[in-house]
Amino acid sequence: MTTEQEFQQHHLARTRSSLRTTLIFCGFFYVAFALTDAAVLGYTRETAMLLFARLLVAITAACGLYLVRRHPTSILLLRLTATAAEIVGMSTFMLIVWHRPAEVPWHAMSICIMLIVVYIFIPNRLVISLGVAVATTASFIAIVVSIGTLRPADLLTMSMLLLLANSFGLVAARRYHRIWREEYRVQSLLIHLSVRDHLTGCYNRRYLNEVLLKTELARSRHQGLPFAVILCDIDHFKSINDTYGHLAGDAVLRTFSTVLQTTTRQEVDSVVRYGGEEFLVLLPRTDRAGAETLADRLRHTFAQTPAEWADQSVSATASFGVLAIDARDGPVSDEAIFAAVDKLLYRAKRAGRNKVQSGVLVQSRNAFQG
Repeated sequence: MTTEQEFQQHHLARTRSSLRTTLIFCGFFYVAFALTDAAVLGYTRETAMLLFARLLVAITAACGLYLVRRHPTSILLLRLTATAAEIVGMSTFMLIVWHRPAEVPWHAMSICIMLIVVYIFIPNRLVISLGVAVATTASFIAIVVSIGTLRPADLLTMSMLLLLANSFGLVAARRYHRIWREEYRVQSLLIHLSVRDHLTGCYNRRYLNEVLLKTELARSRHQGLPFAVILCDIDHFKSINDTYGHLAGDAVLRTFSTVLQTTTRQEVDSVVRYGGEEFLVLLPRTDRAGAETLADRLRHTFAQTPAEWADQSVSATASFGVLAIDARDGPVSDEAIFAAVDKLLYRAKRAGRNKVQSGVLVQSRNAFQG
């Protein structure tokens, strides 16, 4: 998902609420102001025609409300509904202006309000709102010129006021859009900082315990799919720090995390800095054989990828414990998973390091089979 799509999804609830409120108000007041048609025109065919046009606005609003309620996650539908409401509402207003030519000053005041509504209160893409507003303003001025009830000086004043309303609306809309995007950027940054390790960019252990592991286990159990975890540890990491310094140690950690994140599946697997030089990889839809193959590829890739800092480099290796979890037979505790995969990691260490050891954890018995 792109950043723009994520931003739109983040503001979807607010956008839907704003559109719903605006549609209700617009639909109600368009119909309510039919009383002014009757007051000005009497009970004539023109009054009936304008009433039908006003009802069309209300029907458009009602259909929009229904569609948004039926498809609450569709961003495209929200935009189409907003655009349809703007076009139908403004077209109806132009019809009212044409059939009530004696009230041009009142119409000018009304259209200024409506322009602000289009720019600020109807959530839509700014370029679409601008297009509707400019087309409406030009149409209104053309109708007023055709009616010919204003003096040139008054027509110029009215045109300047409409230009001011458009300018104010555009500036305000751009400002709101910037504020919303800055709010999203800051919130995304805070979320990132709260769930990611600052050195490696991997998820942190708190997020693993509170969200990741529970979510993936529940999804695996519900869908009846295999699930595996890999616990890996950089070999002789203390010696690297003691020999080359902590900057070298940080470079090795970043290199190892990069190998883990680039070799695993994006948006599917999760890489966690488990603690110090230990990393945990969650592998949904992966069985024991697949996890073993991946762990061996990670082991080989890391051994062949020296860490570089300043103008120096150092090579390192890592050991891997691979645990496949039978997710179909019932729940298992986090502690059982961590204990089992930890045993496998230390078995790889005792086997001479730079090794892969695997086993299976059966959930119904919390039984570990090496």
